[in-house]
Amino acid sequence: MTDARYLASDDVSDLATPADYVEAVRDAYRQRGEGAPAEPRTKLVNDDPPGMFTTYAAVLPDTGAMGGYMYSAGFSERDAWFMTPLFDADSGEPLALLDGASMNPFKTGATGAVGVDALARHDATSVAVIGSGAQARGQLRCTAEVRDLETVWVYSPTKESREAFAGEMNTALDAAVAAVASPDAAIEDADIVITATNAAEPVFDGDHLEDGTHVTAMGQYHPGKRELDATTIERAVYVPDLRARATKDAGSFLHALDEGVVTEDHIHAELGEVLVGDAPGRTSDDDITVFDSGGTGIETAAAAYMLYERAEEAGRGTTIDISPASDALTGE
Repeated sequence: MTDARYLASDDVSDLATPADYVEAVRDAYRQRGEGAPAEPRTKLVNDDPPGMFTTYAAVLPDTGAMGGYMYSAGFSERDAWFMTPLFDADSGEPLALLDGASMNPFKTGATGAVGVDALARHDATSVAVIGSGAQARGQLRCTAEVRDLETVWVYSPTKESREAFAGEMNTALDAAVAAVASPDAAIEDADIVITATNAAEPVFDGDHLEDGTHVTAMGQYHPGKRELDATTIERAVYVPDLRARATKDAGSFLHALDEGVVTEDHIHAELGEVLVGDAPGRTSDDDITVFDSGGTGIETAAAAYMLYERAEEAGRGTTIDISPASDALTGE
């Protein structure tokens, strides 16, 4: 019998800052660049009731942890549940089971921020955000940890939502945040463009991107999700979180392949390869760069282990007993 810890969202929601998430996720992708195992998501789709069940995982040897997400979305409740099992990477024993909902925007936002730090110009100070939900908040809060932001423009289709986002972020950040009425107005003069949507069609015109812009796209987790048009992919130094994911579920890259404007050789490198110096990031201030962040077990295991350690120190969570197979299967 092994003691593990169940951590509800309320147990972990105040244990880490955006900067903490960025630090943990950066180190995890460094480990991936040095060969840590990780695989793209596996998604099972149900027709009636409509929904999906998704899993992905990673092993982080230097952290000493392994884990990932298992989550359901849709089905009859029309909602989503995120569960994160976490294991010891040395012994293989279970460490914890986390309700992963509260960490989701921050571990995903931290991944985007690591991509920004690796690929955006060092003097980048202006950001366009397309989207105004929880994921957009996480992306912007974490990006502010890696660049000294001065101006932020946000667009989403609902006027009230983008204005509420601007008001909240204007208070939270040392930057001027304003809502704008169109994607073109948002991306004009932006050094960094962040797309945080569930769009099935491109959310801006790639011809309107200025040279030197960096784009982080986090809604590219399904062949039918397409935040970026083929022009953006074609013009960019293209870096996904996992190389294998680009040809499996990265919707914008798959559309660009189908349109014949790029080949698989257009994948410049994985993020981890850039972090460890196996491939350069941008080589010129004029490069357009894209970080395609569709979600992996890398950031999930890293964030979960950070929260687990802090919860242990704070004495939070509920102890649960888990039997090893040697006991449970033999009855001894």
